[in-house]
Amino acid sequence: MNNINNIKSPCIHVCTHDDKNICLGCYRSLEEIRKWYVCSDEEKIEVLKNAEKRRAQKDQKDRFGHYA
Repeated sequence: MNNINNIKSPCIHVCTHDDKNICLGCYRSLEEIRKWYVCSDEEKIEVLKNAEKRRAQKDQKDRFGHYA
């Protein structure tokens, strides 16, 4: 892995996890958090995309309840 570290961690220090082990602060999985500092920038971008998808899904569920 090419660990360039140009991309900063999305951690906002709200380290609480849901029942699927997703952080409610940054929406990364525990595995993604654990691996962050050894990932390449390309891998970090993928993690950030996945986290954003999770955030959007949660926002939609919160907005529409169980109908989403």
